[in-house]
Amino acid sequence: MAATTDECFILIKAQPHRSSKYFETVCCAGVGRDRSWRRQYPVPFRILSDTQKFKRWNWIHYNFTKSKDDPRIESQKVVPESLEVTGTVKSNERATFLAPLIRASFSEADSRRESLTLIRPRKFALEAFEKTHEEIAQEKIKHGELANQLSMFDTTAKPLIPCPMRFVAKWQDQDGKHRTHECDDWETTAAFGRFERLYGRAEALNVLRRKYEDEYMAAGLVLGFSTHKRRNAEFGTQNQWLLVGVIRLNEVKQAALDF
Repeated sequence: MAATTDECFILIKAQPHRSSKYFETVCCAGVGRDRSWRRQYPVPFRILSDTQKFKRWNWIHYNFTKSKDDPRIESQKVVPESLEVTGTVKSNERATFLAPLIRASFSEADSRRESLTLIRPRKFALEAFEKTHEEIAQEKIKHGELANQLSMFDTTAKPLIPCPMRFVAKWQDQDGKHRTHECDDWETTAAFGRFERLYGRAEALNVLRRKYEDEYMAAGLVLGFSTHKRRNAEFGTQNQWLLVGVIRLNEVKQAALDF
C-alpha cells in the first residue's frame, strides 16, 4: 500500500504498551492544519532518533498508510523512519486553534462519530494509588523483555522503569455527569517521576495535584480521550473512552462588545 504524507501537531502521547507485533509502542494523536484529528499508531517512540522524539505541541511531518484492522477514520499507521519534527505551536495560538474541537461530553463526541476528543472538565481531582510489589515486579519483567526486543534495533535500549503509582482522574463533564478514568497520559507519569526525584514521593504527589487541580484548572485544563481500539462505534459497540491526555490549555475569553 502506497504511503501518504501528512503533518500535525502532537497533543497526546499515551504510556508505552507492549505489542506482540510492534514490540513497545506508543499511541499518539494530534491535530492538523485543517483542525482535524490524526491518531498515529504504532510509534516505537523509544527507538526513534533524538531528533525525531517529539513533544506535546511539536509539529511533525511523516508518512503513513491506513491500518487494515483499525477502521477509525483518524487512525494512521506511521512509517517511523519518515518522522520529522518541524516546529512548535506558539503558546498564544493554541487555545483559539483548538477551541472548535472541545466537546461538552462524550455524548456530543459520540453524536459526531469521533474517536478522539477534548473535554474541558467542570471539576477535576487526581488520585494516586501505590502499586504493589508484585505489580511492579511483573512490569519490570515485561519491560525487560521489551528492551531485549528493542535492542535488535537500538543497542542502547534500556528497560522502561515502571512508575510506582497508578493515577485516576475523577472529574465532571459540562453536562454535569461525574466520571472516573484511569490516566494513561505518559506526560503525567513523567512529571511525577521528575517531581519525585526533586521532592520525594509524598511531596511529588502534592506538587502534581496542585499543578493539575489548582494551576491548570484556574488557567484552563482539557482532558484528551481516545476510544478503545476494539470497543468503539466502528466495531458496532458503545464507545469506551480512555483518558490519554491531561493538557494545559487556556480558556478562550470572548472580548466584550462595545455598544
